[in-house]
Amino acid sequence: MEIFLKTEDEIELMRHANRLVGMTLTELGRWIRPGISTLQLDKIADEFIRDHGAIPTFKGFPNPYGSPFPGSICTSVNDCVVHGVPSANKILQEGDIISIDCGTTLNGFCGDSAYTYCVGEVSEEVKALLKTTEEALYEAINIAVVGTRLGDIGHCIQRHCEKQGYGVVRELTGHGIGKKMHEAPQVDNYGKRHFGIMLQEGMCLAIEPMITMGNRQIFLNAKDRWAIHTKDRQPAAHFEHTVVVRRGKAEILSARNT
Repeated sequence: MEIFLKTEDEIELMRHANRLVGMTLTELGRWIRPGISTLQLDKIADEFIRDHGAIPTFKGFPNPYGSPFPGSICTSVNDCVVHGVPSANKILQEGDIISIDCGTTLNGFCGDSAYTYCVGEVSEEVKALLKTTEEALYEAINIAVVGTRLGDIGHCIQRHCEKQGYGVVRELTGHGIGKKMHEAPQVDNYGKRHFGIMLQEGMCLAIEPMITMGNRQIFLNAKDRWAIHTKDRQPAAHFEHTVVVRRGKAEILSARNT
């Protein structure tokens, strides 16, 4: 599968799409509290994205079974790793965590980012999981520069999380991104140093560690054929940024507003 290196003009368009993703995740953070449903969050995101002239990339996106995704964002609560379907019946409770994955399409280019939020006060164990997962993301971004190999990215994430005793999901990966949400190359969250393709200037990557509190085994929700859960029902965290590979320091396109 061909890897498309982006021109500076294309990267500028990707900045706009990804900046909107960051803005949307920031806006959703203001609404996350006990008592709100994941469907309410989805409606807030959909309206926010469309009000800014974009469309939610995930809406109607097909899975391998031919089922279009019904929401505008993925809302994955507690043991749901990714692809949680927004629902009026899924009400956030004190102590939950929710991973929100958001994608936008604007001016022909895609943005993609994810963040795991705490709902009220969560346990120290869960805080540690979130901290480690986010650290792994930024450690990987720090080495996403010209001359690094893809195996180095995966090894960095795997080493950081497994040394803390967490599971690293292998069946789900990061990806290239541009005019399509999923482009080459595949960006694994595990790997060997100095293996894989070499990163080049202008590559745009969605790096997204998906890390579990227990073992790394997962399963697909048979009812909706979208949500991926941990087999042991332990919590999972998901953090993601879209970045541009540069010389010396990667550029994060999807930063959240703080």
